[in-house]
Amino acid sequence: MKIKKFPNIDRRAYKGLYKPMNPQKYKGNVKNIVYRSSWEKRFMIYCDKTRQIVEWGSEELSIAYRGVDNKPHRYYPDFFMKVRQPNGTHKKFLIEIKPKYQTRKPQPGKIKSAYFKRALMTYETNRRKWNTAFAWCKKRNMSFKILTEEHLKAF
Repeated sequence: MKIKKFPNIDRRAYKGLYKPMNPQKYKGNVKNIVYRSSWEKRFMIYCDKTRQIVEWGSEELSIAYRGVDNKPHRYYPDFFMKVRQPNGTHKKFLIEIKPKYQTRKPQPGKIKSAYFKRALMTYETNRRKWNTAFAWCKKRNMSFKILTEEHLKAF
């Protein structure tokens, strides 16, 4: 079976602990900030260094959602951040970081392969998490954003 290659995806295992330069900004256990990709690490550095970001956290809150199996599950968004706006007010965000290909519904080929079925299940699981997160944020006057490798090039 030929696996479809996706550009700009680093397939090496890339995870570790992040030690912030500004630990007072971090909301959570500052000794256990785990990144699971180079993109997450890049975003952590951005949150840590950016003066307008007054608080941030990584996987520090959970949101209940109903999974593809119709059972209750917990979703831990990648990041929370509180950003100082130019007018002095603050805006809160939940951020999810995903490869771009996982943000779009996969298209079937001539044969519904195991790869396609897995990709479809991943997409549907993500879609359920994200729809729940959008509604959760709206109730709390927050914004939910999904960032891909295209967005993270700017950081």
